[in-house]
Amino acid sequence: MKLNSPSSLRNRDVILDVLRTCAPTRGFALETSAGSGHHSVHFAAAFPELQWQPTDLSDEALRSIAAFREEAALPNLLAPQRLDVTDATWAPCPDGADLVVSINMIHISPWETAVGLFAGAARVLRPGGVLFTYGPYLVDGEFTAPSNERFEGWLKSLDPSYGQRDLDALNELATAGGLVREQLIPMPANNFSVIYRKPA
Repeated sequence: MKLNSPSSLRNRDVILDVLRTCAPTRGFALETSAGSGHHSVHFAAAFPELQWQPTDLSDEALRSIAAFREEAALPNLLAPQRLDVTDATWAPCPDGADLVVSINMIHISPWETAVGLFAGAARVLRPGGVLFTYGPYLVDGEFTAPSNERFEGWLKSLDPSYGQRDLDALNELATAGGLVREQLIPMPANNFSVIYRKPA
């Protein structure tokens, strides 16, 4: 059953605009926490020579991704796989990845998820590969807008371990794994695209 995700439909084009500036045009892309599958189909269609691997931990999300994939019938969109990024050995791409994409995951999950994402991306990315993240973040420990501060309250009501992460803290995770933050791009609705690269 396909899930409806209005936010994915709203932001997919602006995210794609950024991906076109940093993503490889061919190779292997791994999408974590792919959710409904809206992004997976949209991005796989935009990069026909890039094998696109959607993943998620939720059975409901995996079913939705599979339904969207069947409908789209894109040859480069692979069947969804279950992935828990907190598993220190995660590697659904045994030959390595050229792109790892994480959209709206870091704040709607415990801190351990961010740790696992960066450690895993550093491990599976090939030299020159990109880790792309998108969502709301703290800058120098501060919310970037009053709406983000209100959003934080909602996140904490879902789970006290959720929350918007400080970009400096994420940069420390990146540096520990040998990744370099390359770009920080302001996006609509007080979000950011953050691009990290594994040195060639």
